[in-house]
Amino acid sequence: MPPIEAESSTARAIFERRSVRHFSDAPVERLKIAEAVRAASWAPSGLNNQPWRFAIVWDRSLKEELALLTRYGSTIRAAAVLVAVFLDKESSYDRLKDSQAIGACIQNLLLILHEQGLGAVWLGEILKNGDKVLKLFNLPDRLELMAVVAVGEPAHRNQSSHRRPIEELIVFEK
Repeated sequence: MPPIEAESSTARAIFERRSVRHFSDAPVERLKIAEAVRAASWAPSGLNNQPWRFAIVWDRSLKEELALLTRYGSTIRAAAVLVAVFLDKESSYDRLKDSQAIGACIQNLLLILHEQGLGAVWLGEILKNGDKVLKLFNLPDRLELMAVVAVGEPAHRNQSSHRRPIEELIVFEK
């Protein structure tokens, strides 16, 4: 665990958050998910176009169908709720910038979920079946799946991670 000098809850959330893939059977409050999606929607976006759209999945049978579309099906099945994040191509003006904005949106989502005491993991491998997810949700083709975030009460908190020394990451400074 890196030393955390900052006193802010934001800094603590950034340094302490880990991907959680194992969940307990405890339910998650709908209000927490609503608040997390609201926080996600406050991410920065070019021209404030807010290209993100969300699908929230509580239904067990629908989660089972989604689980069949990814090698991380056990994580999807175990999650109390899934938040699928889409790019609305009709709101998009620059795919790269909008993809970056959606990354910020997902990071906001992950940080607020952590701050709420929930566990979550950003799943990307399911993107190979994004068209099947759209069909499953009966959503229009103007939406493109960007991620599925699995959320639940963590089964444990012993996740660990490491980061490269900052000296290896800075490629130029003058």
